[in-house]
Amino acid sequence: MAFYRQLGNIPPKRHTQHRDESGNLYYEELMGEEGFSSDSSLLYHREIPSAIVDATVWELRDQSTTPNHPLKPRHLKLHTLFPESTWNETDVVTGRRLILGNADVRLSYVVAAAPSPLYRNAIGDEMVYIESGEATVETVFGTLEACEGDYVLIPMSTTHRWIPKGDKPLRAYAIEANSHIVPPKRYLSRFGQLLENAPFCERDLHGPTAPMIAEGTDIEVLVKHRTSAGIVGTRMVYPTHPFDVVGWDGCLYPYTFNISDYEPITGRVHQPPPAHQAFEGNNFVICNFVPRKVDYHPLSIPVPYYHSNVDSDEIMFYCGGDYEARKGSGIGQGSISIHPGGHAHGPQPGAYERSIGAEFFDELAVMVDTFRPLELGEGALACEDEAYAWSWAGRGPKQ
Repeated sequence: MAFYRQLGNIPPKRHTQHRDESGNLYYEELMGEEGFSSDSSLLYHREIPSAIVDATVWELRDQSTTPNHPLKPRHLKLHTLFPESTWNETDVVTGRRLILGNADVRLSYVVAAAPSPLYRNAIGDEMVYIESGEATVETVFGTLEACEGDYVLIPMSTTHRWIPKGDKPLRAYAIEANSHIVPPKRYLSRFGQLLENAPFCERDLHGPTAPMIAEGTDIEVLVKHRTSAGIVGTRMVYPTHPFDVVGWDGCLYPYTFNISDYEPITGRVHQPPPAHQAFEGNNFVICNFVPRKVDYHPLSIPVPYYHSNVDSDEIMFYCGGDYEARKGSGIGQGSISIHPGGHAHGPQPGAYERSIGAEFFDELAVMVDTFRPLELGEGALACEDEAYAWSWAGRGPKQ
């Protein structure tokens, strides 16, 4: 990420002796990306961070996927996946249901009111969007407070846990990468500063406010990782609590970014999807569609033109407002639309003409475009609206 931050108790020179008040050495952990040739942070632990006393299998929830074949657009109703009776027994980590996935990214959804176990994703970064609710996210770097509209970026291999709070359950949309998730290069200077033309800046990214120390022995951490057989889990047991960092500094750490701080890029005529981009990973991008003034050419058509994104699958998660282009399709809060490469897609019938003269769209959606086809997870198969594919024509296949 290249935005430097320093918290807690660190020595004036890295890789030198650093001792507590009793003269005991702290233990350095250099957490770095790309073989220590990219961003990193240096953490100072009270105990040896490598020490484990047990490792057993953690059985993950169903990670299998099914090809989108025959190819068709789809509508998923995520709010039907978690009845209210399940919320108090569900946590943000183990309760996730896989919606879509490929070798680059996996999209999951969960509604949770229970605290999660300690967790570490050793496959890639996670970007978790909070549809509603609030949570404290405790991490080895310190504590984050997350609320509705927040993206929570958890760097790869960061030990953390989710603690929902407040009266509402936490509704979370998890984007799990097989890579790192970063701002687009076109928004950054050659030294890594966000440029003036970027739709957000460093002030909008909120990292931990202070290190945290937790006590305990024989502490379990769930680790998601990859083998030749696919994605698997391991339950590691540490002799002391991994939250024992007294200080750290560097450019690699978790943070929150609220979608309301995203400043939309608009124009006289309709802007293409890259104008809405916020982040990117390997072979995928994340875009924000937020409330905004729309096209102001006197002959503009504010809703999207019909389009064939020939290299991508387009996944839109509808999380607020009233999405003008999808009126009449059954799509609403908590819906996902899947518009795959190989199928031209665009506004529902009537929306094209109806949008003429509009000056403002009150919509909120998170889009993920992938550059390899996505397959359907068990969660998608459990909540599909079978009629959506035929909604532009007004009728389905002949029986």
